This record gives sequence, structure tokens and C-alpha cells, in this order.
Amino acid sequence: MKLFNKVAIVGVGLIGGSIALAVKKRGIANEVIGVSRRQKTLLLAKKIRAINRGSNDLNIIKEADLVILAAAVSTILELAPQISRIIKKDCVVTDVGSTKKEIVSKLESIFANYVGSHPLAGSEKKGVVNAQADLFKDSLCILTPTKNTNKVVLRKIKKFWEQMGAKVTFLTPPLHDKALSYVSHLPHVVAFSLSSTVPKKYLRFGSSSLRDTTRIAASDARLWCDVFLSNQNMIKAIESFQKNLSNIKSAINRKDKRLLSKILEGAREKRVILNKNDRSG
Repeated sequence: MKLFNKVAIVGVGLIGGSIALAVKKRGIANEVIGVSRRQKTLLLAKKIRAINRGSNDLNIIKEADLVILAAAVSTILELAPQISRIIKKDCVVTDVGSTKKEIVSKLESIFANYVGSHPLAGSEKKGVVNAQADLFKDSLCILTPTKNTNKVVLRKIKKFWEQMGAKVTFLTPPLHDKALSYVSHLPHVVAFSLSSTVPKKYLRFGSSSLRDTTRIAASDARLWCDVFLSNQNMIKAIESFQKNLSNIKSAINRKDKRLLSKILEGAREKRVILNKNDRSG
């Protein structure tokens, strides 16, 4: 038996499109419906068989059993009230926004059957053209339930992501935003800053180290503006990074090889831990 009959995805981009492909590949629903502001996106989504049908009109989702909001944070917040007037009373709702405190606070007051999701999978590439059916395989998905979350709905969303191939963990919305400000959002700030710092005339000499470090600076600027502006934990994370950068600058300025080696070795040890976590799944 399918987990859902009709799944509607609002925002058929990289993540939304990948969800659609995965739902179809893994037989999670009978039908996948897509919503996008751009007709070209819907035509492409149908061409790659990510969706059965799609529309620019939100009313197409009225018979859905599961609605997934896969848009930028500001768009999710903007569309939620309108969606609540369209969907069935027993429709399950989730989102894949990269920040949770603001989204969860608003959406759980609007939808009776809502739980926040954040699949930690993606790419610097954008658009449904880059969607992948196995994007969530062996990835981590964070669910952000609160004391108001319907436990039956929570179990169903947990099962949904597990069937998509992801491992599921739980965090409160505030703790989610605090943790992600360091492990996801700050790396994007650093990549954007580094890319902005390198003079254009030197880019032709850029090695693999520059390409690797700035890869995510090719990410969708509008989406990341929303992420940064909706997570106030970013300020503390950036200040912490500035402090560490200042310590390296000071050690170089004083030609203090002992201190500089200590700083670099400490950073290397953390990177080794990250590698071990990757291998352990």
C-alpha cells in the first residue's frame, strides 16, 4: 500500500524536483503534482517524469494527501495562508526550508497536520533540470516537531523520509537553527565572502583548492539571502569565524609559527572528525 495517494510539491526546483523523482522511483504515492510560477519548469518536470501534472495555480493541490513546500523561506511564509484555505482538513503538510524557527512558528499555527523537515542534501546547482532521484539516499533529514505536533503525522513524515532513503533525526526548531548556522549556513557565508575577495584578474590562476572552497558560492543567491535573514544565529557564527580568522592573522603578523601551527593543527583535527562521521554514515 502506498504511503500517500497524491503528493503535491510547491516549488519544483532542485530539491522539489528530486523529491518528486524519488517519490516516483520508490513508489511512495500514486500521483505527484507540481506547482511552479514558471510554465517552463512544469514542462521540464513533466518531460523528465518528475510529476504527473502541474500548474501555476495552487488550486491543483486541493485533493493532495501530502503537501511539501519546497520553496525559499519567504515564499513558504507567503504562500502558507493561501494553501491552508485550499487543502483538505486531513492533508499532511511539511516543508524543506533551511531554517525552522520562523517557519515552524507560523505554519503550525495554520496547519493542523504540519511538521517541519530539513533534508540535508542538495547541490550548488539549481533547477529541476539538476534534480536527482537518489539525492536523499544515505543523507540525514532533520524533523523539527514541537509540543503541538500531531504524533501520528510525525510518524508518517518520518516514514516518508526513511522511504526516500534518508536517516531521520529530531531537533527543536531553535536548536536546529543554531546548529545549522555553523555547519551549513556559515560555510556558505565563507564561500561567498572568499569568492568576493579574490580579484577577478587572478581567477585564471585558481587551483582546485579555490574551486573546492568556493563551490557552494555558485548557489542560488535569492534562496541564501532568505536563509541568512531568517536565522539570527548567523551573527554569532560569523563573529566566531571572524575571531578565528583574526587569530590566524595575528599569528602571521607576529611570525609566531608555534601559535599558527597550534591553530592549524586544531582545525585539521576537526576535519578528521568530519571525515570519520562521513565514513560512519
